[in-house]
Amino acid sequence: MASCTVASHATAFIKKYVGLSAFSSSPSSFSVPKTKRRNSREIVSVMTPQQSPRSPSATGSVKTAMTMTEKILARASEKPQLSPGENVWVNVDILMTHDVCGPGSFGIFKKEFGQNAKVWDREKIVIIPDHYIFTNDERANRNVDILRDFSTEQNIKYFYDIKDLGNFKANPDYKGVCHVALAQEGHCRPGEVLLGTDSHTCTAGAFGEFATGIGNTDAGFVLGTGKILLKVPPTLRFIMDGEMPDYLLAKDLILQIIGEISVSGATYKSMEFVGSTVESLTMEERMTLCSMVVEAGGKNGIVPVDSTTHKYLEDKTSVPYEPVYSDEQARFLSEYRFDISKLEPVVAKPHSPDNRALARECKDVKIDRVYIGSCTGGKTEDFLAAAKVFHASGMKVKVPTFLVPATQKVWLDVYSLPVPGCGGKTCSQIFEEAGCDTPASPSCAACLGGPRDTYARMNEPQVCVSTTNRNFPGRMGHKEGQIYLASPYTAAASALTGFVTDPREFLQ
Repeated sequence: MASCTVASHATAFIKKYVGLSAFSSSPSSFSVPKTKRRNSREIVSVMTPQQSPRSPSATGSVKTAMTMTEKILARASEKPQLSPGENVWVNVDILMTHDVCGPGSFGIFKKEFGQNAKVWDREKIVIIPDHYIFTNDERANRNVDILRDFSTEQNIKYFYDIKDLGNFKANPDYKGVCHVALAQEGHCRPGEVLLGTDSHTCTAGAFGEFATGIGNTDAGFVLGTGKILLKVPPTLRFIMDGEMPDYLLAKDLILQIIGEISVSGATYKSMEFVGSTVESLTMEERMTLCSMVVEAGGKNGIVPVDSTTHKYLEDKTSVPYEPVYSDEQARFLSEYRFDISKLEPVVAKPHSPDNRALARECKDVKIDRVYIGSCTGGKTEDFLAAAKVFHASGMKVKVPTFLVPATQKVWLDVYSLPVPGCGGKTCSQIFEEAGCDTPASPSCAACLGGPRDTYARMNEPQVCVSTTNRNFPGRMGHKEGQIYLASPYTAAASALTGFVTDPREFLQ
């Protein structure tokens, strides 16, 4: 289903010729005139003969073709060109942090730059509480307080605060999951460099920008300088063509890719997604594709900017941006080609995102619950997709089905947007009719476990089909829990049967 072409790497050797004479007009001929031997001690001086002025080259400057990622980093490092493996100081456009990593990053910033130091640019820092929010855990609550204190002290322009944990709607500034909020609030812009203290920051690559996760130490340095030292990654190109079947979603595509190359197949590499199938995807589906790049070890994921990108950004930002595109002759470490029309719904079995299997091959796997949410699987279109399956079946779920909208906007969409082809019903109406749990407060919730009182956390060794992004032991709570990663279609279909289920059972 996929073919891989490994690009040849021709190494150019520059031979240095050392000439013994400047008199010869031809580099291939060299002669020494015969002379009579002298016995005199007279000193003979040798002068370099006059040479005609050398005319300048008419070929112009040499330009090396570059990939999208190389071009963005070249621009951000103020260099005319870059190649994979080079280490460069990069100017950062946006730094995002949240309640889990923010306090540590702030501590490092103050330690290294001084207790009274000011951040490099208060308008380029985005602080989003989202991970451990709706909990009675005192340390988790304290982390949000630290974000608030730092934002007040530094006069941070974009701090999306939450104070009333009992009613998220009473907090108009609160957004929810950082990676979805960054896009909705206009912080994702083509051609820019966006860093975040979260591995799934690569989600923003869907907007044609360089986006990657960094650690607290690097974030502390960026807070003070607006710069970071990065090694330019080589690029893997994934070419996806063919009409997307109506039973597949972007989650199926990225699980297929990770299963193909493994969780280490893109280690410190850029993953560039192109092809007619990618061009047909919505922005939210492109975000799904890029969000799990890190599950393959990728440094960043990136999708070329097109009319879909521009349309999404029309009402999101007024900041001018300049897209870049890979040169036709750009070098890719390898290329993978997929005919998407031939793919089937897939899942990632426990306990690794690359443990790929066809959904229909797992039809005998009995499950205990279904979870629909996270940056990867909790966007508006993810809930519309799940609702489509529930409505088509006319059935009720057979296992507890937890719904966690990524942001306040997604939550509102769940309650207000009519689901296409469902007689004007909203997602919330369809979910209620199917017997799902009431949509929860927007946050990361059980995607990464969290405190024991986190909504939908796996506190028992259960089997869960989830639209999240990781299925390592303990990821959603209990270390003996089993997580099957799947698309919203497959998750909804599985909720209806109580077994891992191919959504074609309800969509065809």
